[in-house]
Amino acid sequence: MTKEILNEAKEFIHTYYKEANKPEEQLMQRLHEIEKEIHDFGYYQHTYDELDYGAKVAWRNSNRCIGRLFWESLKVIDKRHLNTEEQIFEALLNHIHYATNHGRIRPTITIFHQKTEQHSVRIWNHQLIRYAGYQTEDGAIGDSDSIAFTKECQKLGWTGNGGHFDVLPLVIQIDDRPPKWFEIPDEFILEVPLRHPDYHWFEDLQLKWYAVPIISSMRLEIGGITYSASPFNGWYMGTEIGARNLADESRYNMLPRIADLMGINRKTHSSLWKDRALVELNTSVLYSFKEDGVSIVDHHTAAKQFQLFEEKERNAERPVTGNWAWLIPPLAPATTHIFHKPYNNEIKKPNYFYQKAPY
Repeated sequence: MTKEILNEAKEFIHTYYKEANKPEEQLMQRLHEIEKEIHDFGYYQHTYDELDYGAKVAWRNSNRCIGRLFWESLKVIDKRHLNTEEQIFEALLNHIHYATNHGRIRPTITIFHQKTEQHSVRIWNHQLIRYAGYQTEDGAIGDSDSIAFTKECQKLGWTGNGGHFDVLPLVIQIDDRPPKWFEIPDEFILEVPLRHPDYHWFEDLQLKWYAVPIISSMRLEIGGITYSASPFNGWYMGTEIGARNLADESRYNMLPRIADLMGINRKTHSSLWKDRALVELNTSVLYSFKEDGVSIVDHHTAAKQFQLFEEKERNAERPVTGNWAWLIPPLAPATTHIFHKPYNNEIKKPNYFYQKAPY
């Protein structure tokens, strides 16, 4: 295991020093320090500059992300020294506050203690802000995708309101200690009520969504070191909310209701009721976020931004990797250049990886 960590550390440090144009003698000295740390402890500690670079390149290497043009703008917050659940909770609140920025969302990552044989930090939430899901005799209420985690929160003592948009608590676990849950104060949560520029009845649906998608269930891997708690965010692409979260049958399933209110015949697929309702739902999301001054991008603009990212990577003589099935938007994919291109789905490190839920 130590040999594997050393090999990955060497590869990462070589790449970092090359891209940062650092002198050869500094590189050799740093490699010597890392080798000694790994020999003595079985792992090594990143400097802040290494951590900053590694987290940014992990975004650059994220094959499923269409928003990689902005990888260099990621704000990296180093919280590796924190060792209590209460301290970590405060750091998560600071992340939410900084990233939200009154709606002018800032790409941010907060990195906690690296995973070792003796120590680990886990955030049980899939995202720092997410809505609860309740299974009832009459079907699901809220976000169906959150039902399992909501049950775990209830086992820990949290009680939601049983509504469609109850924000879940943060659940933090250190080592093998029992997890602790913390309610997020309302003032930290920015939500956008959805309305439509043409259909005034849309407000009667009482739909809303939170402003910042902060992924907190993935692990960050840099040079052989794993950070099992490293929540990160960009801003939403509209279709994530309008074509998935609120539209999927297994989530909020709003398309039938919207189609009915639009007066579209749902008895035949040839009426394209799903397509027409989907477009108006996405129109509502983009319109509402922009009206409220909250950062969001439509899928056509995001595809153009990804095209620019590809050009920049080619100019830097770095091959672009990508997962085509994730890069194409779920709405009108054939209208983007991505649809018509093959991508190499090779996984490069540093990167973000899924990890098994701790519950």
